[in-house]
Amino acid sequence: MSEQWRAQFDAEVSFANGGGLRTEGFRLDIPGPEISDEDLGALLVRHLGLLMVAEVRVRNKTILQEPHKGGRGVAGAEPGVPGARRLVELSHVISDGMVTLPGWPAPRISDWLTREASRANYAPGTEFHVAQIEMIANTGTYLDTPSHRWADGVDLAELPLDRLADLPGLVVRVPAGTRAVDRLMLAPYDVAGRAVLLHTGWDAHFGTERYADHAAPHLSRDGAEWLVEAGAALVGIDSINIDDMSPGARGERPAHSLLLAAGIPIVEHMTGLDALPPEGFRFTAAPPRVAGMGTFPVRAFAIVDA
Repeated sequence: MSEQWRAQFDAEVSFANGGGLRTEGFRLDIPGPEISDEDLGALLVRHLGLLMVAEVRVRNKTILQEPHKGGRGVAGAEPGVPGARRLVELSHVISDGMVTLPGWPAPRISDWLTREASRANYAPGTEFHVAQIEMIANTGTYLDTPSHRWADGVDLAELPLDRLADLPGLVVRVPAGTRAVDRLMLAPYDVAGRAVLLHTGWDAHFGTERYADHAAPHLSRDGAEWLVEAGAALVGIDSINIDDMSPGARGERPAHSLLLAAGIPIVEHMTGLDALPPEGFRFTAAPPRVAGMGTFPVRAFAIVDA
């Protein structure tokens, strides 16, 4: 991902019709490390949607090299530029013996028809390879449909494509050390009709014992309630589970229960979300149409206009 910059600063805002406001230690996405106080003030006004501003005084400005968090000040992308796009991989590789969920069976990949054996079936110089895989549905990066949680929910074959493919995407950057993504963290975002991807950074531990640690980030009950109320189309996370897996949770799964009851599919065990802008991309995570199954691995990816 190209270098991204943010500014930390204090500001005093005066309004033409009287009054004002003050910020301390405010952080804001900026287009580059060289930005004047005037331009930074204009970005602040745009980001907060302020009207009738007379003056913005910026003090104690510090420029930081860190990923954008989103907002109206700096666009995540400029859509519609011919040829200016890139594909971003958001899935873990499935390989023989890999561990997704500790204690759950690993996939087994083998040959059903080898190239050598196939030669007897075809003309000289023609050969094929056919592999086979044995795995549970919850392997690698996978999608949960409503039937994963609810007996009367739609399964992989019934889930409509408009919940899986070419969705406008939005990334929520979760601060390091955050355990639960709650309503207040999600409230600034317009999630209606979007794939909401929770970037926690926990995918750095995938394949290690640390990945299943009880400190793994998750979506809280009230966070899930807010996403349902706000009309999210899909929710993804780069952690081991969208729900709290610690002993204190007592096996409850409110995020799964609420989202899937509302017909909102879930993508778990994502990776690579740091390579996405806060918005301005299209997201796809479409599994095969398998009747009677509620979960299955996906090739999750994003198309980013640059």
